[in-house]
This record gives sequence, structure tokens and C-alpha cells, in this order.
Amino acid sequence: MPKSSLRVWPGSPHPLGATWDGVGVNFAIFSEHATRVELCLFESADADFESVTIPLPEQTDMVWHGYLPDVHPGQLYGYRVHGPYAPHHGQRFNPRKLVIDPYAKAVGRATRWHDALFGFRVGAHDDSSPDDRDSAPYAPLGAVVDDAFTWGNDPRLKTPWHETVIYELHVKGFTQLHPHVPESLRGTYLGLASEPALRHLTGLGVTAVELMPIHYHNDEWHLVQRGLKNYWGYNTLSYFAPDVRFAVSPSPLEAIREFKVMVRALHAAGLEVILDVVYNHTAEGNHLGPTLSLRGIDNASYYRLHPDNPRYYQDFTGTGNTLNVRSPRVLQLIMDSLRYWVQEMHVDGFRFDLASALARELHAVDRLGAFFDIIHQDPVLSQVKLIAEPWDLGEGGYQVGNFPPKWTEWNGRYRDSVRGFWRGDRGSVSELATRLAGSSDLYEQSGRRPYASINFVTAHDGFTLLDLVSYNHKHNDANGEDNRDGENHNLSWNCGAEGPTTDRRILDLRDRQRRNLMATLLFSVGVPMISGGDELGRTQQGNNNAYCQDNEISWTRWEVTPSDRDFLQLVKRLIRIRKENPVLRRRKFLQGRRIRGAGVIDITWLEPSGREMADDTWASPDGCLGMRLNGDAIAEIDERGERVVGDTLVVLFNGGIEAVAFALPSLASNERWETLIDTADPWQPARPLRGAERYALQSRSVAVLKLASLNGREHAEWGPMGVY
Repeated sequence: MPKSSLRVWPGSPHPLGATWDGVGVNFAIFSEHATRVELCLFESADADFESVTIPLPEQTDMVWHGYLPDVHPGQLYGYRVHGPYAPHHGQRFNPRKLVIDPYAKAVGRATRWHDALFGFRVGAHDDSSPDDRDSAPYAPLGAVVDDAFTWGNDPRLKTPWHETVIYELHVKGFTQLHPHVPESLRGTYLGLASEPALRHLTGLGVTAVELMPIHYHNDEWHLVQRGLKNYWGYNTLSYFAPDVRFAVSPSPLEAIREFKVMVRALHAAGLEVILDVVYNHTAEGNHLGPTLSLRGIDNASYYRLHPDNPRYYQDFTGTGNTLNVRSPRVLQLIMDSLRYWVQEMHVDGFRFDLASALARELHAVDRLGAFFDIIHQDPVLSQVKLIAEPWDLGEGGYQVGNFPPKWTEWNGRYRDSVRGFWRGDRGSVSELATRLAGSSDLYEQSGRRPYASINFVTAHDGFTLLDLVSYNHKHNDANGEDNRDGENHNLSWNCGAEGPTTDRRILDLRDRQRRNLMATLLFSVGVPMISGGDELGRTQQGNNNAYCQDNEISWTRWEVTPSDRDFLQLVKRLIRIRKENPVLRRRKFLQGRRIRGAGVIDITWLEPSGREMADDTWASPDGCLGMRLNGDAIAEIDERGERVVGDTLVVLFNGGIEAVAFALPSLASNERWETLIDTADPWQPARPLRGAERYALQSRSVAVLKLASLNGREHAEWGPMGVY
């Protein structure tokens, strides 16, 4: 584009970013402390230097802006921002460093790692003097977009929280090895939208997919130097742009369209889309990191700097920096990004990585901070699913149970309790009961419901389910950090040999333990979350921190063993049992006492003798517990005003190494207990049991029985569990 033919008008400070109106593009960028802002246009992603440099002609309320009537979608651009380079005073302006627009809706060129990307001279061990090399040949570039897309009748599913079953997955890893997904689509948004992928998800019975970060991210230089990538993507560069690495087309504009096609297909299949988002930090790292975006636009406004020495960043995330959510403009950036993904990209909710960092006002975590106030008042965001990872790495950052109403939380105490019980930890029965019943100790006092608890046993961060019961120690050597990274676990599952084995006894025990963990998850009150691939026996070979393994270590393996095939069928059955039994999908907390007007107790805790648990038996080391859920007492009115009455269930847990003869609750003469599932032998034929009869509860097993009226079926032939 010849410079002489380019017209520049004052434009508008709103909206921020590059906005095409059908005729031209309005450019607007916030910088409180800049002295001059130049817009740089590039002819192609291969260009080493900008073809046009245009000083933005206006500044309004600290927003620099200009309108170019001759610019259209697909235009690549960046900024040079002038101002003081004074790290000891918190400012790191360097116009020799091209920076990407924080509001760029597409990234048109990836970062090309080079020393020139750093604001100071690399190797000098001193960031006090600016580097004068031009970073334009290496810097990431934004791209102007056209948001037009035909959504058709894209449904807003709004699945109630108590009916939600979440499946956490990685867009690439889920389909990269899928033999029935067309090879050209594997590892992409369109691969996830393909019929084989959708068939697996819907056949499993989940209601929502939680996508690990799809915001455009940067691979850290130290990983690139080791030949690795940031596979997980928790290193965001752009909060508006979908990562083009998951697109079939190399075009950044096509990546947006493909993402929308994926969302539309998932919705059509009845699946909500939840994004894992990282607003707590950016890809620019600590004071020795590169200048790619916010650092060069207005370092002191965008980041939390150390109050005694603003050369350094306050780091509550373990990544080198923390976004300054005390700044109104940073809050605006986050809110604008969230609304964009809901309104323009049609996503259904968000899981906030290290959400405690967003709740920090001065230093301490404040659950009534400005971030939460704004979301609660927002007419768009207050209506979507909001999930907090309720911790960060700073002092006082573990905040499980302390987030405000409208928020759900990854319940880390649930994970630890369930793992502890099945590992055989002494004295874990009482804690397990609290978690099974919805964790009222954490959520009831704030006015929240049981579905505030996102229950999980495994997630992307840590061992897979199979590895959890197969390894006592981490094996992260492939990460290149001498196995120092990741959590130091000594699990002591007593499942035999470490890692792969052909010993049938050990394999059988591991299979039973993963059945126990999955059954516990799906029979607990709250919202279950399954880590993608666990139902297929996915293994990371003992790596519990596979963030940099973009290979078979992390990808879901679809060629499964007979044992894994059986486990997949079991998971489907467990989810179906959950969906068929309202007592497992409670919207209100269980009281453990007689319900007014019903005359019956909603939940009863049982010891193996059949008696109710007493104070002295809660501390029993035998690791055995029964949970009776009364269907009549748990009757509720659903969203349609209809009364929901569920069946009465008894769920028996034996975490010990000895079998237990568990006395079942008494029944009327025309009633029997019908076995739905027993993890000791899920495929054994079912049989009816009378009240007070002893159930042979095997060691390390879960059994679920349903109250059934015979109605003339005393002599019916019983087939496999749950089938007449």
C-alpha cells in the first residue's frame, strides 16, 4: 500500500482494537504513559519491515486512535510505542520493539524467537539499558478480521449445573491419533467437530467439553531451545485470537471461522463449550522476558509491579508476572475478551486458571474484589458458566470454598479426599462422606448449592487416571529438567510394580482402583469432571507435568486394550446411572435429618453392621462406609415446575484390603435391593437381595444398589447388573 495514497482520519477511542466497519478500520489502543504511538502495517507475514508507519493522530482518555478508510480484513499490523525506558521506575517503552495489539482478534504471524525481541541486550545481565535492534522481522503481528459468520439456529443449551458432566480435553491431543477422523482434520477444531469425535463424546454421555487454552499462546524460549513446545498453552499472547495451530487452514481469518464451525457442531450435538482461560499472567515472563505486547505498551499499567522496586514483578503465578486487575483498563481488557468469546464465538462458559490471582486487591486474596463485582453485574457474563481454579502460588492463595455466589470451583479437597480414601489413608472416612454429599462445609455458608463443587480426581495437571494407580513416583525426564518439575508424589497405592507390567494380579488391582475412582466421582453430589482420555486408559508413562510434550506422551490413544475397552463401557454405564438417578444430581444440600413434611431422612450413613454411623465409628480405620440416599425425601421441583422423585439408592464403599459382609437396610416384604454396579466384578449377573441381607462387599470396591418393588417379578430371571 503506497504511503502517499493512505488517508488517516481521527477515528474513535471506542472500541479498542482494530475494528472493520465495512469501509475501513478504526485502530484504538490504550497507553496511559506513552508519548507517541505509531501504527505499522505489513504487506505479508514474510515481510521483515513494515510497509507503512502511521502516527495515530488522536489521544482521548489515554486511548490512542485513528481511522484508515483504505484498510480491509486480512491486513497485518503492529505498534511502536514511544515513552521512557526506565525499568527501575516500572516503565519499559522501547519503540524499536514492535508490539502486538492486546485486542488483536487474529494473530497473523507467530513469534520468531530472536534476541532482538528483548527490550534490553540479552547477555548483558542487566536490563537497565535498552536494546536498539529492531524486532519487526521477528515480532508477532495482529490481523484485521471480519466477524461475519452464519450461525443459523445455533442453540444456547444452558444445561443446568446439576445435570452437567464435564469432559476436559486438549483440542489437538483428543483427535491427533484418532484413526477414524480424516487425517487432514486430526488435531484441529474441525477434527473435534467431526462425526467420530462427536460420536465418542455423546456416546460417553458428557454434556460439556472444557477446552484447554485455545487463546493464541507463545512457546517459551527456554522450551524452544530444548526442542519442546508449550503443549498445554497456559502462556497467553492474545486474549481475543483463537490459536491458529489448531486450524486446518494457515490463514488466521480461517482459524476464526473453523473455531465457530466447531462450536456450532458441538452445540448441535448437545454439548456446551467451556474455555480454560489464563487472565492471571501473559507470555512476557519476568523482568528478563521478551517485549511482545503489554510490556512495551504500558508496563506499569498492565502488570503488578513490586511496590518497593518496580523493576520487578509481583509473581503470584509462578510464571514471572501477574496482570494488574486493580487497573480499570486491565479489567476492561479481561471483560471485553470474555464478552467477545460469549457473544461473537458463542461459548458457554469459562474455567479461570489460577483464579485467586484475579481476586488479589492489594496483596491478599479478596473474594469480593472488583473482578467479581463486575462479572456479577454484567448482563452477559453473569449468565454463563463460571469455574474457578481456586488457588495461585502466592501467600494465602489456596481459596477452595471462598469464591462468591455464581461461581463454581475445582474442588481440590474433593480430589485429595477421594484419592486418600482409595489409597488406604487411615481416618479418611469422615472426610470422604463430606465430599460425597456435596462439600456443604465449603459452599453452603456462602449461599451456594452442591453444584458449586466441580468434583474431579484427575485433570490435565498431574497423573492420568491410569498412571495414578500405576506409578508411585513421577517420571518427567522427557521434560529436560532432571525430573525436578511437577509435584513430588509418593502415592503408595500398593498396586504392585512401578509402571508397565504383565503381572495379571497387579493389572487387575489397577483396573479395580480406576473403576473405584471413576465410580466415586460419578456417584458424588456435585458436578463431575472427567479428564480427557481417562475413559480410554490414556497414559503419560508416569509424566505428571506433560505441559511441554506435544507428542504421543500427551495425545489420546484410541487403539485400546481389552481391559481399556471394558473400562470405557463401564464409564458409560456409570454416567447413565448418574443421569437416571436424581438423588445423585442434587440441587440442594443433603441434611442428614428428617425433612419437614416427608417424615423420612434424605441421607443416612451406614456402618457394615447396617446401623447408622456413630461418633466413634467415623474414626474407624477399616475404610468402609455406606450411603443411603432416600428418593422420596430428595424430591425436588425442576426448572419446568415438575416434581422429580428419584429411586432410593445405597452406595457402599470398601477401601480396605479385606472383604466385608455389609448388612443392607431393612425393606418391606414386596421390596428388594437391585444391584446396579459392583466395581469388583462389573459384569457379574445381578440378583435381588432382601432387606437386612448381607452384601458381600469385596476389598477395594464400590457397589450401588437400587430399591425396587417386585410387582410380581419374584421369579423373574436376572441378567447382568441392572438388567432383567
